[in-house]
Amino acid sequence: MRVQVLFFAQARERAGCASQTLELPEGSRVEDARAAIARAHPALEPLWPHLALAVNGELARDGTALPAGAELALLPPVSGG
Repeated sequence: MRVQVLFFAQARERAGCASQTLELPEGSRVEDARAAIARAHPALEPLWPHLALAVNGELARDGTALPAGAELALLPPVSGG
C-alpha cells in the first residue's frame, strides 16, 4: 500500500524533501512507516524523540494502523507565544 509522507520544518530540512511516497505492506502501522522513513532518511535520527506524527490530520501513536492512501505527517515541536 502507498502512504504519502509529509515533512515539515526541521524534518523537511533534514530529509531534503517536502514529501515522499512510501510503499508498505498491507496492515502496516505507524511504527512500520517510522522505521522505513528512518532507513531512508538517517539525518532525521536526532529529531525522532521530538517529532509528533499525524495520520490523516489526527495525532497518532506507533500502534496506529495505517489505511492505504494515508497521509502521514512528521511534525516537529512548535514554539511561540
